[in-house]
Amino acid sequence: MTSEAQILVPEETPAASRSSFYAAMRVLPLDQRDAMYHVYAFCRAVDDVADGGGPRDVRMAELSRYRSDIDQLYASGRTTPRTCDLAYPIAKYGLKKSDFIAVVDGMEMDIVRDIHAPDWKTLDLYCDRAASAVGRLSVQIFGIDGDLGIELSHHLGRALQLTNILRDVDEDAAMGRLYLPKEALRDAGIDVTDIDQILVHPALDRVCRGIAQKTRNHYYRSEEIMARCPRRAARSPRMMATVYRGILEKLIARGWHAPRADVRRSKRYVLWAVLRDGIF
Repeated sequence: MTSEAQILVPEETPAASRSSFYAAMRVLPLDQRDAMYHVYAFCRAVDDVADGGGPRDVRMAELSRYRSDIDQLYASGRTTPRTCDLAYPIAKYGLKKSDFIAVVDGMEMDIVRDIHAPDWKTLDLYCDRAASAVGRLSVQIFGIDGDLGIELSHHLGRALQLTNILRDVDEDAAMGRLYLPKEALRDAGIDVTDIDQILVHPALDRVCRGIAQKTRNHYYRSEEIMARCPRRAARSPRMMATVYRGILEKLIARGWHAPRADVRRSKRYVLWAVLRDGIF
């Protein structure tokens, strides 16, 4: 069992201080915050494996070790350096093995091959594994149980992931990745396959605005669900939604015509989200 003296709070860790979820974690009660940090640290670690570069077989082998360690933890309770901080949150909050494995599977999708204009079905699976699975782990810690938690994870996870995709088209392209679905590209008349050509195509703005509207709809559904949750339990996800919805609206206002100015969350906006959703 983790004692208060052993708790590593987010502000003490470089990785957490870079996280867009930093402020949202800080408003949680201490035990929940500690659990969220350790879940976040696991997810961040497997994400770093996917994005870290190097031979694909080496990164696949490392993800296999994470998957094996999770299997071992749930089967026998034995921990490794990769999972030792997860044993207590799993026991206390009933976190599911399938959600940890889904996160690993999502990162594996980025390693098997660089994602390049997937179909909508594949993109939705990626969003479920990379984001909604993290949401399913998180809602258990927040105290949003049952169908409400699953539904919130579905919609808010996809909203956050699609916002990231729309924000990071140039950054992802630098890694040889393009997450925009092929159906949306085709419907807009973009028939080239080269990523650099797609990113300067005049119809790219139309493609991204269509995805942005789908993302807005996920935020709308998330807000409706959170309104039915206990206010205290919904504080952190509401803050995440507020900050990322703000990024989405900035992207829509900016558009996706090349060249694109970078859009990030401002410290002032995060502070406003903390005041609005974390305190009142």
